Amino acid sequence: MRILVLSDSHRNNMNLFSAITEEPTAEVVYFLGDGANEFEEASLIYGKEQAFIGVRGNCDLHTSLPETDTRTLCDKKIFATHGYLQNVKLGLTDLQLEAVKEKYDIVLFGHTHKPKSVYKDGIYYFNPGSLNEGCYGVIDITPNGVICINKKL
Repeated sequence: MRILVLSDSHRNNMNLFSAITEEPTAEVVYFLGDGANEFEEASLIYGKEQAFIGVRGNCDLHTSLPETDTRTLCDKKIFATHGYLQNVKLGLTDLQLEAVKEKYDIVLFGHTHKPKSVYKDGIYYFNPGSLNEGCYGVIDITPNGVICINKKL
């Protein structure tokens, strides 16, 4: 399964739509906040072909998106958050404590605008970077394991 991971579009519809069209084989699109309006528009346009999962960011004031999302895909427990609630700008400590406690396999976060991919203690921590700056990510869940890739438009 291919998962497209997007975050921090900050009203840049063009980059959001470009990233979605760049990855036509993605079955799921995660959006990690700070651009909820664009994400909701994209889900209306592209949502028939892919599953769209979104969470709110600290700049998303008028949205019904949740603050976090937890679900299992391909036997992997995935946690999605924008990251401001877990203080990710100060490091991954709070996120790691929660991930270990809740036994997540993959943790998705944004907020810092910096692409990051870390594998620690059996957990993948993945930040696609800022879509407004042309960064996005792809995760492939295969029978041989998980592959996290940071990309640029």
